Amino acid sequence: MASEEASLRALESLMTEFFHNCTTNERKREIEELLNNFAQQIGAWRFCLYFISSTRNDYVMMYSLTVFENLVNKMWLGVPSQDKMEIRSCLPKILLTHHKTLPYFIRNKLCKVIVDIGRQDWPMFYHDFFTNILQLIQSPVTTPLGLIMLKTTSEELACPREDLSIARKEELRKLLLDQVQTVLGLLTGILESIWDKYSVTAATPPPSPTSGESGDLLSSLLQSPSTAKLLNQPIPVLDAESEYVCSLALECLAHLFSWIPLSTSITPSLLTTIFHFARFGCDARARKMSSINGSSQNSVLGQERGRLGVLAMSCINELMSKNCVPVEFEEYLLRMFQQTFYLLQKITKENNAHSVKSRLDELDESYIEKFTDFLRLFVSVHLRRIESYSEFPVVEFLALLFKYTFHQPSHEGYFSCLDIWTLFLDYLTSKIKSRLADKEAVLNRYEDALVLLLTEVLNRIQFRYNQAQLEELDDEALDDDQQTEWQRYLRQSLEVIAKVMELLPTHAFSTLFPVLQENLDVYLGLQQFIVSSGSGHRLNITAENDCRRLHCSLRDLSSLLQAVGRLAEYFTGDMFAARFSDALTVHWHGPTSALPPDVLDSNSHTQKIHSNPINNNNNIIITIINSPFEYPCGEKKQDNNNNNNDTNNNNNNNNRCIAALSLLIERKTKVVIHQTLSVLEDIVESISGEATKSRQICYQSLQESVQVSLALFPAFIHQSDVTDEMLSFFLTLFQGLRVQMGVPFTEQVIQTFLNMFTREQLAESILHDGSTGCRVVEKFLKILQVVVQEPGQVFKPFLPNIISLCMEQVYPIVAERPSPDVKAELFELLFRVLHHNWRYFFKSSILASVQRGAADEQMENQAQFSAIMQAFGQSFLQPDIHLFKQNLFYLETLNTKQKLYHKKIFRTAMLFQFVNVLLQVLVHKSHDLLQEEIGIAIYNMASVDFDSFYSVFLPEFLASCDGVDANQKSVLGRNFKMDRDLPSFTQNVHRLVNDLRYYRLCNDSLPPGTVKL
Repeated sequence: MASEEASLRALESLMTEFFHNCTTNERKREIEELLNNFAQQIGAWRFCLYFISSTRNDYVMMYSLTVFENLVNKMWLGVPSQDKMEIRSCLPKILLTHHKTLPYFIRNKLCKVIVDIGRQDWPMFYHDFFTNILQLIQSPVTTPLGLIMLKTTSEELACPREDLSIARKEELRKLLLDQVQTVLGLLTGILESIWDKYSVTAATPPPSPTSGESGDLLSSLLQSPSTAKLLNQPIPVLDAESEYVCSLALECLAHLFSWIPLSTSITPSLLTTIFHFARFGCDARARKMSSINGSSQNSVLGQERGRLGVLAMSCINELMSKNCVPVEFEEYLLRMFQQTFYLLQKITKENNAHSVKSRLDELDESYIEKFTDFLRLFVSVHLRRIESYSEFPVVEFLALLFKYTFHQPSHEGYFSCLDIWTLFLDYLTSKIKSRLADKEAVLNRYEDALVLLLTEVLNRIQFRYNQAQLEELDDEALDDDQQTEWQRYLRQSLEVIAKVMELLPTHAFSTLFPVLQENLDVYLGLQQFIVSSGSGHRLNITAENDCRRLHCSLRDLSSLLQAVGRLAEYFTGDMFAARFSDALTVHWHGPTSALPPDVLDSNSHTQKIHSNPINNNNNIIITIINSPFEYPCGEKKQDNNNNNNDTNNNNNNNNRCIAALSLLIERKTKVVIHQTLSVLEDIVESISGEATKSRQICYQSLQESVQVSLALFPAFIHQSDVTDEMLSFFLTLFQGLRVQMGVPFTEQVIQTFLNMFTREQLAESILHDGSTGCRVVEKFLKILQVVVQEPGQVFKPFLPNIISLCMEQVYPIVAERPSPDVKAELFELLFRVLHHNWRYFFKSSILASVQRGAADEQMENQAQFSAIMQAFGQSFLQPDIHLFKQNLFYLETLNTKQKLYHKKIFRTAMLFQFVNVLLQVLVHKSHDLLQEEIGIAIYNMASVDFDSFYSVFLPEFLASCDGVDANQKSVLGRNFKMDRDLPSFTQNVHRLVNDLRYYRLCNDSLPPGTVKL
């Protein structure tokens, strides 16, 4: 024992030194190596058993438990059975003896180690593992410990890691499912007994806030008066220990619900009990009382009460997230919705003491988040199922959701609620499209709700109604989507408005346009406040209140212009004739500059306000400028004279505009080129979706500018920022006006680009010009993507040069670079080359390709095809998961459309190389998020020749696997059943991968020199 005690003192000293501030990193590495060597010794666990029992040093205890964890998870197979028995006996005794005095993180770690042993040995060698947990839960003294063990067991055994074979995982899941009914019964009993012990059944007389709050809506939500009465009982005040036990029980339920199927094991009694605890989150009084009393104990108590509500809502949301609902569970589901919407009514109820917003503000933020999650799940997963129930009042629910949305205390909460409305509007739109016969009836049912929603969202984006809140939104810092908080707020609001517009177009326009008109009148009326002075013109508005009102009005004008621009799709195409008068109204009342330039220059405050709508709305103003291009298809022939006059006028107007812009280009300054090309690009983009005549007029107006831009391109080839702008413009031009450009000029553009982008220039752009240079190459490749997709033979002569550019110039530069820049666009171009030019490689007719026994397929340009396939194969060996996913999709698409995997060259020379690479990726877990997609791809490749896969490839693959012995390889081969359907095959693939990893782990855990028979 002396040696054990000496070792303990030495370990305590090492741990103290390791975590001391003055210890150098070099010394820490020495200590770490020493501790790792100690842990690898056979029998080190005996010392650790002594350390845990004899020390009070947290570091020592945590290290000792880590040694046990490593032993159980990585070396258990090689531990003698007598030692295993001793460990299984000693660790639970230590836990039972010290669980009340151990720090919680040590106690939880010890529970985890014991559960890990159960994961390996239960029930064969550790038959009382689960029985012990149930006994701990049933004993009042050890109930908290039993619940912690139960939750850890659910976490570690229901969805175990890869260190178990598939057969063992399935066995554990089945064993746990057999215990579910017993466990749920125990948890229900714990929660019910605590609730009954502390609940007050007598109703509190009125003015008390705990009195009944049923109301008309509650009676429609809850058909049973007894249920309503039950839910209106006052919320009990629990002692700290009871709250702790309840929180543990609810955590267990939340995790159990995440994996057990919906069934009658989840009883109405359990659901009702969970909803009782969900009411804790609605009770702001505990939080308020704790702040009034000022006691830290009361504060903790208030937080714990709120946490019970959060945990209960987590349980409800786990059940809600399941889309597969058995018929026998639907009634339970309806009851859950009714009870949850009672809670929704409770937290949105107004009274003399609280507004809805102040009430929501008093609730726990996490509870509000959980409640919003519930509403999102209800609308996205279950609304179509529940709407058909006459007992569920959907319109009344929308009224509650409306109150909940527009009284959110935070911007994030409001954003989340807007997402829910977007889901509802999508559901309603798809429902109407699928039921055209009773479209009016459906719309009439929801019209009032939609009108209210539209009006309120519109008010929320206007500074005249909501200045204080909107000024809080940040309009400078960009998020991951490259938009500010204000832009995100506006975009989400406009999306909701647009979706309502789709359902109620006339009503939405009549609501929106008067507000726009009002702000336009303010803007256009500024002319009368312009005064002349010696230095020019200035805006004569100085009163602070007037400036503030002007600021709000112009900000709102900016937002409303964007709203009108967002709704443009409902005024064009098929909608043009029906909405012509509305569109004309917008056009004739469109904004023109009310202020001379010198006024803007002289008044920086007004300039900032005024520039906002203009700079934010280039696309809208351009849409208004080009609105005469929009011809309704059915009206072209009715008045040719008028059309010709309009065409001439448009040509003259646009030619004057473009001529001015062309003069600016010729000044060759970067700033002017950037601004000019930006405007030209917006013009092309705005017209690209219009009728052919409109695009023709547009290109005629732009022709000179396009030619000047192409002429300037060689001069700026070494200035990547300017080249980036030019290629962006040409890309938009190719995408929108390719036909109007004509073949000769298009060929000239392509040839110019191919000549300019030499290997040296590509290397300079990619390797030395940073992200801007990479963007230049990416846009060049995007232009080539458009070219290779063009049908017909016009651009086919460019194919050899384009493939050569990709494989001989771009690919060698980017292949070995870890950065994903350029790669995605390069592989998309290669995919487009194959997909749209299949006959460039395979000449055989469709008829010959589908006839069995047809002659060998004719193939041309084989070397280029092989090089492209090899590049795709190499991309699967790189860590970039987005590129991997994209390229796997491309191969699968080529197989679906062109039967790639069936082609002789692929089948004989490449097929099983690809299968091998994909299997190795699964084994090494480098792209685990794509498991399903990889499994399907392997199936599609193997299905070309199942016989060869099972008889040749699989034995060769297993023979090449290192880290497993011959017997294990034989087991792996036998377990891979010769199934030929997709679900069974992919299941076999994942079993093979999992068990191969498991066997390697087992073999690594055996002591050196172990003899395997």
